[in-house]
Amino acid sequence: MIGGFSPAFLVVLAAVLFVAGTVNGLAGFGFALVGTMALATVIEPSTAVVLMIIPILSANATLVSELSVAELGSCGRRFWPLVLAALVGTLLGMVVIDRLPGAPVRVGLGLITLAFVLSRGSVVPMPSLGGGSVDREHTGVMVVVGGVSGLLFGATNVGVQLVAYLRSIDLSHGLFVSVVAMVFLGINALRVGAAAAFGLYPSLAVVGLSVAAVVPSVLGVAAGRWLRRRVSSRQREIAVLGLLTVVGGRLVLGGLGIA
Repeated sequence: MIGGFSPAFLVVLAAVLFVAGTVNGLAGFGFALVGTMALATVIEPSTAVVLMIIPILSANATLVSELSVAELGSCGRRFWPLVLAALVGTLLGMVVIDRLPGAPVRVGLGLITLAFVLSRGSVVPMPSLGGGSVDREHTGVMVVVGGVSGLLFGATNVGVQLVAYLRSIDLSHGLFVSVVAMVFLGINALRVGAAAAFGLYPSLAVVGLSVAAVVPSVLGVAAGRWLRRRVSSRQREIAVLGLLTVVGGRLVLGGLGIA
């Protein structure tokens, strides 16, 4: 045992974070979702959420480096209501995280993951922002989307609502990747301190493991960035959605006590 964790678990953790980082570097999103959902199948969801905070921060910091200073400033001015509302929502979500029961949370996270997969494949209709009749970059829209998404992200690490919102805006793939990273970088920088202040880390061993997990996370992002330049958008989509389908299904079955 190392710090209370078995060698087998440490190997699984490193593999999960490397794969999650690769998905994030490749598609521009998915690190928190893949990493947290996969870990929630083997440890308590609340522990998986806090364990992932520092690795999420490192993964998004790596991707934000793709933005120039001018682009970073422009994106900050453009999306500041979204980021600010998401920060507030995230803090509220972190307040309730320890009060959520494990098995129902696993089922809920699995269903959210599968719903996201189905929505990407246009298999099920998802609520829209009203097509062309609504200004998707209006301050009010960004505040609502950011607040609700931040609340869910703070409690579960699931940020697909923010991803879906940013995908609905006309951004190049490279800019989309960087903007998503910028939003989650700001949120998770706050979450590191908030998690400690709220006493969410079960032990110092979990804190140390979270810091050590930065290594496979950053290596995975680098691998994903390398792959991004060598695969088509369709191949990216199939790989990411296939992985999320497996993880989502495993969560639902695990939460129901079937697997």
